[in-house]
Amino acid sequence: MSKTLIFTATYNEKENIKKLLENLNHLKIDIDILVIDDNSPDKTWEILQELEKNSNNLKVIVRKDKSGLDTAHKLAFEYAKNNGYEKFISMDADLSHDPNEIPKMIDILNKSSFVIGSRYIEGGKCEMSSHRLMLSIVGNKFIKKLLRIDCNEFTTSYRGFNLLKLNEFNLNVVNSKGYSFFMETIYRLHKHGVVINEIPIHFRNRRHGSSKIPGVEIFRTLKNLFKLYFEK
Repeated sequence: MSKTLIFTATYNEKENIKKLLENLNHLKIDIDILVIDDNSPDKTWEILQELEKNSNNLKVIVRKDKSGLDTAHKLAFEYAKNNGYEKFISMDADLSHDPNEIPKMIDILNKSSFVIGSRYIEGGKCEMSSHRLMLSIVGNKFIKKLLRIDCNEFTTSYRGFNLLKLNEFNLNVVNSKGYSFFMETIYRLHKHGVVINEIPIHFRNRRHGSSKIPGVEIFRTLKNLFKLYFEK
């Protein structure tokens, strides 16, 4: 068994998931892969289960319904801890995150507790429409100022945990749903005394399918952000 678990959550990613798994397995490092699918209507889970049959490092969990991104990450985090993994790295399934960044994340995790793949530090790149990019940059700067945390990328899933150093940390303390979950995770880690490390990444637009981010997400994030602010 590998000491590093790579996790991604899927919902209607049949056109992306096989390529992502191929890219992960082309890395010259020893990893295991966990995919949690929320019973995708496009039957992503069928592709995953077929791939799992011929793989020695892929574990697939198919849930009965769309239970949410936050619960998938909590389940995966507990799976990693319960199965003795030392490092846990999560990423998107839509090919927006380049697996070639993972060895750099592992290098950081060899000496630190936590790392984020950031679009918004020196060396980072981001392929987005100008409108989405500006909204994301302004949003992350606002979160940084309000929460007073030295971090430039709050809402990405591309992040890594050193589970040996974070053996007392539990994602169940995070209450936010949707993409706010990632923001609150950083807040809880910061309160736990964890240093937030960042490495620059190249974020690419998804190659196939459509974004799963609902239109109300910005309002949900603002609501949860102010909850955290007044908790301080």
